[in-house]
Amino acid sequence: MAMAVTMEVGNDGVAVISISNPPLNIINAAMLAALKEKFGEATRRRDVKAIVLTGKGGRFSGGFDINAFQNPSGDTSDRTIESIDLVLNTIEDCKKPVVAAIEGLALGGGLELAMGCHARIAAPKTQLGLPELTLGVIPGLGGTQSLPRLVGVSKAIEMMLFSKPIMSEEGKLLGLIDEIATSEELVRVSRLHALEISDGRKPWVHSLHRTDKIGSLSEAQQLLRTAREQAKRTAPNMPQHLACLDAVEEGLLLGGYKGLLKEAAVSKELVQSNTTKALTHLFFAQRATAKVPNITDVGLKPNHVKKVGIIGGGIMGSGIATSLMLSNITVFLKEINSEYLLKGMKTVEANIQSLVARGKVTQDKARKALSMLEGVSDYSDFKEMDMVIEAVIEDIPLKQEIFSELEKVCSSCCILATNTSSIDLSVIGEKTKSQDRIIGAHFFSPAHIMPLLEIIRTEKTSPQVILDLLTVGKIMKKVPIVVLNCTGFAVNRSFFPYMQIPHLLVHLGVDLFRIDRAIRNFGFPLGPFQLQDLGGFRLGKASGKEYENAFPDRTFRSPLTELLLKNGRNGKSNGKGFYVHEKGSKPKPDPSVLPIVDESRKLMNIMPGGKPISVTDEEITEMVLFPTINEACRVLDEGVVARASDLDVASVLGMSFPSYCGGIMFWADTVGSKHIYLSLKKWSEMYGSYFKPSRYLEERAMKGMPLSVAVEAKSSLKSNSKL
Repeated sequence: MAMAVTMEVGNDGVAVISISNPPLNIINAAMLAALKEKFGEATRRRDVKAIVLTGKGGRFSGGFDINAFQNPSGDTSDRTIESIDLVLNTIEDCKKPVVAAIEGLALGGGLELAMGCHARIAAPKTQLGLPELTLGVIPGLGGTQSLPRLVGVSKAIEMMLFSKPIMSEEGKLLGLIDEIATSEELVRVSRLHALEISDGRKPWVHSLHRTDKIGSLSEAQQLLRTAREQAKRTAPNMPQHLACLDAVEEGLLLGGYKGLLKEAAVSKELVQSNTTKALTHLFFAQRATAKVPNITDVGLKPNHVKKVGIIGGGIMGSGIATSLMLSNITVFLKEINSEYLLKGMKTVEANIQSLVARGKVTQDKARKALSMLEGVSDYSDFKEMDMVIEAVIEDIPLKQEIFSELEKVCSSCCILATNTSSIDLSVIGEKTKSQDRIIGAHFFSPAHIMPLLEIIRTEKTSPQVILDLLTVGKIMKKVPIVVLNCTGFAVNRSFFPYMQIPHLLVHLGVDLFRIDRAIRNFGFPLGPFQLQDLGGFRLGKASGKEYENAFPDRTFRSPLTELLLKNGRNGKSNGKGFYVHEKGSKPKPDPSVLPIVDESRKLMNIMPGGKPISVTDEEITEMVLFPTINEACRVLDEGVVARASDLDVASVLGMSFPSYCGGIMFWADTVGSKHIYLSLKKWSEMYGSYFKPSRYLEERAMKGMPLSVAVEAKSSLKSNSKL
């Protein structure tokens, strides 16, 4: 069905105007113009008493076309005026009553169109929300004015600031929805409701004129003040939150029309902002990760994965098990003895109960999930598995032994996956004859919460196995990124300088807590040293050796980790690291670690002239992040990922790179390849080869090219050759 706005006038005198743009009935500028035209026709026609606005294909509308944010060419102010004209003059001030018949979903601009109508009838379980803030913009079709007037200021703030949708049943209780009707009866009930408004038997309600839900102005302003304080605290670099609250307040103080003008002015400004460009880029980049050349485009059909064996019930194994069980996949959790098995199963149960406590999972779903777990201490059940995920410690001989055993006990079509975060897959599987079904399934900790799944393929991994794991990832509601096999893969490989350069800076005399502060101020939730505390120093030491072996020319060999372990510190796991970790309180910098740092500095003795270097916070941030970009350039050059935007998604979802910067490569292009290259060149001359610019970076800097340009074609060809 093509994109269209149609109108049918019935014998009852009701014009049904339908939006059709499958699959989600997304609205664009052309459709806004078509809607205005149809409303104009219905208003002029004498045989039309009332109007029903609905969507075809079981959905009302998923909102405004996001592509318009990505390419805001033309005069945005004209588009904003057209939007206000449609919602206010054409729909809300229409001379005939307009009822929205809503089914499936009404999100963003879709819900705003519905709120401009004089009544809303919805089918059961219809999703209603204004999620625009996740893209750096605010509702731009009157939502900042209509929603507070229909559901109250407090609920409107919650729905907009947290992009939190509600279902139609809650909408009815709040007053956003006037009636609930079955899908079959929806249009008929809406027609009757519209005629009853026309005949004066039902109220003709203009959303923008309502004040009964707003309460006292002083209460509303207090709610806005509290929301502003929270936004400044939790989203300090997201201007759209405060802008949204400003538009709401303008309408409350000066009336709905003035509020609409404020909303329009703010929307125009935000659409052009770097934050919106970055968040919109990420939106599209995240959807592109599931498109893998020669895997998802060659007609392969995924096999159904119903049973998964997990080897290792530690933090990672139990987290993966939790996520699978919540996705209705049966899990057989194997541990070496009954004590460890019981501990692993209790961890899974605790994971699920914590999700229940936080309102993320219902008790019913939790019960069902827990019924899908079986603990085992041998491989006797593994012959029935569709997939096995190994999640033991980073020990090569142990992993090799496990995979040799799995090859013997599992069926010949069972997927053999490893959750290793850095070890080369060809090494793990070198003692087997099943290398076509060996694949990396690198989840990020905690696996039941973190959304990224890094899927690692070797030159021998079969396309079918890759597709099957991609499908499982989607069922688990993960964002899967397929990468080629190498030490550290795409995410940890790109970010190993992010973990190592801070150690170099510390040995050059920079305060470690200042480094963490600078990185947090940039937008990361944790600094690199607090992150190392979280992972534990033993893990850091093991992965450090992998990078040292693979990239000896640019690995900084810090004695600090070993000294900390000798001092009885292992980070959060035993409460002592760079920070003090006490249950129930935030980690606090531990001054008693400083003598150990001094001891490490004396061992290395690399301070120029024996004196600490002098750097600004901005220089600290760049000295940590520019080498990370440099390594990401090598990852791109080697074709480890299919496209540069995959690294943006991976950096945000896997390493908590600030989303409002658009990801590591998007941000690098806003900084500029030349500045990054010249900075790295200068530091490499001053402090060593850790900063040496890659050939890829140098080439683009010399030509003034963005780092992400033309990578797609090259890496796609490279990845195809690996199949």
